[in-house]
Amino acid sequence: MIIIPARMASTRFPNKILAKIDGVPMVVKTAKAVKDIDKVVIATDSEEVVKISNDYGFKAVLTSKNHKSGTDRINEAAAKLGLDKNEIIINVQADEPFIEKEVVKKVFVLTKKNLQNENILMNSAYKLVEKEEAKDPNLVKVVTDSSNIALYFSRSLIPYPRGDTKKYKGHLGIYGFSRKNLEKFCSLEPAPLEDIEKLEQLRALYHGYKVALVEVKTESFGIDTPHDLQRTLKSKGL
Repeated sequence: MIIIPARMASTRFPNKILAKIDGVPMVVKTAKAVKDIDKVVIATDSEEVVKISNDYGFKAVLTSKNHKSGTDRINEAAAKLGLDKNEIIINVQADEPFIEKEVVKKVFVLTKKNLQNENILMNSAYKLVEKEEAKDPNLVKVVTDSSNIALYFSRSLIPYPRGDTKKYKGHLGIYGFSRKNLEKFCSLEPAPLEDIEKLEQLRALYHGYKVALVEVKTESFGIDTPHDLQRTLKSKGL
């Protein structure tokens, strides 16, 4: 199942998930992009988003306004839906309206591969980016070991380029869990690093769990600001 966390309150871009893209609210555009992969549910803190989702034919679950992360939000939705502990759940962010199906499928395959590995709590993806793009703090960077297991995520430029570093790993906000591991993640205490960087995946690393990643090729990126939206619409000719 694909669950899209859709929080209305955004400090950098208020109500961004309802911003129109090609005449469609962003959250709905995202849901339409992935609907052929698996069943899609939208987890939101807004009755307005529930109604809009239903109007476009998508199921929505009303969740608490107090969640610290999107993953906490989809965990509540999964509980309300009564999903089996081995159900694979893919968390696709509501601000990824141009995400390619192939990217989401790769995270699904990786999640399925690691389903019985007790040490791997989360599965995700990254793309290779140039240094100039990597300087943007809105693009999260990740460094990995030789098996593509995350060592650290940061909004800062990592690794620090003392040498001739040309390519960086830009993290994509897509996560794959089993229902059991999703529940485990959300039972962990929020981590100081998570609060400092405002990156929920650091909660897993802080508590000694692993995050597995797969490299993907994508032209998509999360829309964090009105400038991002205008840049995206221009690049897409919309």
